[in-house]
Amino acid sequence: MTDPTTTEPPRRFAAQGVFAEPLSRQEALRWLLLAVGGFVAGQILSAGLVSLVAAVNGQSSNLTVISHSTSPPGWYVVTSLLGLWGGFLGAALLAIRASGPIRRRLGVAFRPRDLLGILVGIATQIVIGVMYQPFMKHIDHFNAPITKLTGGSHGAGYVLIILMTVIGAPVVEEIFFRGLLLRGLVGVATSFDRVKAQRIGMVVAVLADGLLFGLSHGELVQLPGLMVVGIVLSVLFLKTGKLGMSIVTHASFNGLAMLSYTVSTSTVLLWLH
Repeated sequence: MTDPTTTEPPRRFAAQGVFAEPLSRQEALRWLLLAVGGFVAGQILSAGLVSLVAAVNGQSSNLTVISHSTSPPGWYVVTSLLGLWGGFLGAALLAIRASGPIRRRLGVAFRPRDLLGILVGIATQIVIGVMYQPFMKHIDHFNAPITKLTGGSHGAGYVLIILMTVIGAPVVEEIFFRGLLLRGLVGVATSFDRVKAQRIGMVVAVLADGLLFGLSHGELVQLPGLMVVGIVLSVLFLKTGKLGMSIVTHASFNGLAMLSYTVSTSTVLLWLH
């Protein structure tokens, strides 16, 4: 006779990839706790690394001014991102190492069909552009987020930031926000016994992941658009069970924003990270 305490609740969505190996509720809660810790650790590492590099460059006394600048120097942007990513990746690695007897995976895998993410990223940019178009006349400095990333960089530094934005950010952030955070949220949702609770939990998991993804960027005006991006990326991960298409979509999304800004310096397609 099966022990009811160990029986997994039925999964009410087409479990693909990593979702075919559902997290227990205890594991899911652990992954969510690690996600919170990783985000906090990333902020601390980022601040520490920036302070260290500022001291080496003799810029410690100007650090407050630089941090509030609309166009900070390239070294500030690069070190900030590296510190943040250190916390993100550290939390993800701890999650898979602390999974117990079952070797959990984050879902980092690519297949040829994941290239469809290029079209999804472009389509998402267009949808968000249309969504914001009626309000553009009432929004000041809409380009502020991308200007803060690239405005103070030139030459090789500018190229490095582009590469970090188009390649580095999609990989690291999909591992953290989808591979770790969404996986934990879905694990909690599918641990409920009632089918209706599972369905509601899945919807809440996707919305919560999208909202947290948007909030993490600290841009109030861009929050609705960033939340839409996060939801699209979450749905792709759920449908495929792998991060490949989500990473490609994210890269396409960021790449189009960078290209549009670089060419025209004025666009509604400004959704980075």
